[in-house]
Amino acid sequence: MDRQIRPIYESLDTNSNKSAILACNKVLKKQPNNHLVKALKALALVRSQKVEEALLLCDEVLASKPVDDGTLTAMMHVLRGLGRHMDMVIMYEDAYKQQPANEELGTQTFFANARIGNWKAAQQIATKMYKQFRDEHYLYWSVMSAVLQAHDPTTPEALRTVLLKLAQRLLSSSPTPSFYNADRFHLHVTILRELGQYDDAYEMVESESGKIVCSSNLSCEELRREVWKLKGLAKEAGERAEKRILEAKDRNWLEFLSVLDATFSDVETAKAEIPERIVKARQFFGKVAELDGVKDRSGPLALLELEKRARQHELATDSSSLTSLLESYFQSFGGKSCCFEDLKPYIELEGEDLAQWTAILHKQTVAFTSVPDIWRYINAQKLLRYNLPTSALTTEAESRQAVAYLTAYLEGLKFGRELPSYDLQPADDLAILSAQTFVNTWKQTGDEAFLYNAAALLEYALVRSKMSYQIRLHLIRIYRLLGAPSLALEHYRSINVKQVQNDTLSHFILSRASTFSLSSTGDLTYTSECLESSRIYLSNSEETAEFIIRAFGGEKYSQIPDFIEFEDRLDNSLQRDLVKMEHVRMRIAHEPINSELVDMELIELKFIFDRIHHDNRDFDILPNYQPRSVASFNQQTEFFEKTPGLGWLWVYLKIYIKAFQLASDLDDTVEDKLLIGDRPKPNFDPDTKFPLSERLAVKKEEEIAELSADELHFYEYASALSGWLTPYHDYTRPSPSAVLAEAAKITEQKTGHTLKGLEIEASNGHGKKDEEPPVVVDPPTQLADYFGDMSKRFKEVLESKGLPHELLHIVTLTQEAFLLFVVETTRFKTPSVIKVNKLGPLAQHIKEIRAKAAAVLSEISSALISHAEQEATAERRKEIVAACKPIIDEAGLDHDFVLNIAKKITESRKLIAEGVGKGIVRVCKTHA
Repeated sequence: MDRQIRPIYESLDTNSNKSAILACNKVLKKQPNNHLVKALKALALVRSQKVEEALLLCDEVLASKPVDDGTLTAMMHVLRGLGRHMDMVIMYEDAYKQQPANEELGTQTFFANARIGNWKAAQQIATKMYKQFRDEHYLYWSVMSAVLQAHDPTTPEALRTVLLKLAQRLLSSSPTPSFYNADRFHLHVTILRELGQYDDAYEMVESESGKIVCSSNLSCEELRREVWKLKGLAKEAGERAEKRILEAKDRNWLEFLSVLDATFSDVETAKAEIPERIVKARQFFGKVAELDGVKDRSGPLALLELEKRARQHELATDSSSLTSLLESYFQSFGGKSCCFEDLKPYIELEGEDLAQWTAILHKQTVAFTSVPDIWRYINAQKLLRYNLPTSALTTEAESRQAVAYLTAYLEGLKFGRELPSYDLQPADDLAILSAQTFVNTWKQTGDEAFLYNAAALLEYALVRSKMSYQIRLHLIRIYRLLGAPSLALEHYRSINVKQVQNDTLSHFILSRASTFSLSSTGDLTYTSECLESSRIYLSNSEETAEFIIRAFGGEKYSQIPDFIEFEDRLDNSLQRDLVKMEHVRMRIAHEPINSELVDMELIELKFIFDRIHHDNRDFDILPNYQPRSVASFNQQTEFFEKTPGLGWLWVYLKIYIKAFQLASDLDDTVEDKLLIGDRPKPNFDPDTKFPLSERLAVKKEEEIAELSADELHFYEYASALSGWLTPYHDYTRPSPSAVLAEAAKITEQKTGHTLKGLEIEASNGHGKKDEEPPVVVDPPTQLADYFGDMSKRFKEVLESKGLPHELLHIVTLTQEAFLLFVVETTRFKTPSVIKVNKLGPLAQHIKEIRAKAAAVLSEISSALISHAEQEATAERRKEIVAACKPIIDEAGLDHDFVLNIAKKITESRKLIAEGVGKGIVRVCKTHA
């Protein structure tokens, strides 16, 4: 038998799924009831995307209730591939019931429940295994499962305390004290903390054994700090921290914060004592700063934090002390790259303080003799810029300052001549400062010439610092504003984002990415980028559960909640679903609009609509050196200064769910019967308990606030369109039994077997409807006027020479409105549907709107293609080079280098404008 099965395993290991299927068929011909081979064949079929055939084999094997390890393992992979995690749990539970003395089966049953977060069943299995096998780690599995069940959002509040008390009781029955293992100790103290038994928790962490565990385990040490804080031992924690700082030379910033917290504890009740404590703390931190000198920044930073808190509580005695401390810190650490970020929380100064601080910073000159001199100058410029008032941000002053930063950058390059190509130039931040200053000037004036200057100087800096991701992120933002998406994507790919960065950083390139998509022409560059960035979510659902299992196996209980949170944050990532929404918008422009696309997207979008989302996007990675009196660089470079978030996603989900609901024949009963795999976990948000139709009709101000003016117009159009067509769709849609019968017929044609689990009522065609067809009414004005309004908007922006991204935004929204119209009217393209349901006037209205939309799009397409041809001319490149006069004539940047950048920008602009224009022609032709 091994000789017969080995080729199957070898084929599966090398992803030769076709060979594996043939080898399985060969064995099954002789042994038709071999469930292991059936399971392996099902696995090969799942990997070959032959889901219907795999389902039949899968159900056969599950019905046999396998117990052998090989079949169970193969079926585990099959069921995971089909998303049937509950069936996996049932399979292992059935096997364990048949062999209750099999410890390995019990373990796998526990793991199957842990993978899907079924902590109640996991706790019961672990308890049973502990009683049966008397292995202590099963007791801790039971305890951990009870704690995780208490943390589950679906667990009722009253039950949570009961579960934690159960966990405590189980721990008290353990024959071995928890401090023998750091993670068991951490779990024990965590339970006491969550039960509010702070005295018991304190006794544990302060026992001799507890101190040893906490000193050697960082998680336990963090827990100890929390227990002290919860017990209100701020003063004692401060005293302990002082000893550790002085005697053990511990420079952990948390220790300094403990001293500060102790100084200001009971600030309301013991206000008379606080000044004395401040003096004592100032002396202590001063002593630490004196001992450390320039070796460590903790002491001087603690002095600054002390002064800040004293001012907040109106207990400061010397008005000039903060400025003196800032000056002292700058003198000691101004030559370090971290100086600006260190001082930023303390420099929101006004009046005399600001004047003194500004005078100190103005002493720094451009005379560089070493790398620390460069950093001292850079930090001084950042700190000065942070406090600039709006009155100082005139166009002339900002342009002059941008050139000064660039000149200083060029001067500083000589200190990086000998650096390897993968190192960053020490003066890079001066280039970034210059670029941000140009961007701020563009924001004030609306003159895109300043954006060209910023792009050209950053490209020059990138030649010197090829690995600078910060320069590339700036260029991505600027090129998107300039309508050069191919250049932005080139820089994004050069950053080479990995793993979870696809979730935290992909918003830089994929936010409103459909504006730059050429999927309508068959160019799937941005569509592929959406799919590429979404791979992390698939690997998360497959791999993170295995990390949780390993943590249980290795008894790393302190890590399990973090893994669960990580899995949840990625599974319910806001960015994941923003990218999904963009992908849907691109997909309908490229693929045929048929029932397969509509039904698949409808089901997935409805799942998304029920999620509680986590925003994992990283905006702080983009440094901000703009004055505090204006918007941040991130806000300035977002399209229309609006970042798509949960509100934007909600609006587009409502638009597309409504559209796909109208176009689809699926209702909830049909969907439940045809859906493969488990449904997502139910949401505990009370809003999701309302009927879907009510939730789709709700319009919230906070959601609308995230839309651009043109997106809002599109939303109103989409709402009017779905409202107008709903009665006619509801009347003409086939009955659920007819839809199920059609599904069964298709499955039988594909697999030769009937679809299991369906009870289909006999029906005779569509049947005669009892009620009269709805009266056809004229389309609403928002619908009739939309395409004409967008044509006017296009002409306005084109004539006013607005930025390319604004023009493309209008054009792609107009095309999307047409595609949405196509999606919602496809049902009425069939003459028999119109005839049988007596909807002739409706067909005429649809024909008129389609013709008007196509005419407007054709006009826009011609104008856009003509505009694209004007972009890539020598005259246009000369205009851009002329606009870069400040960085060429005044700073001395190479003319030919700037000309080359101008050429890249114009070519990229031509490519996108021409592509979108031709794409519109193709869309209109496809859906004529």
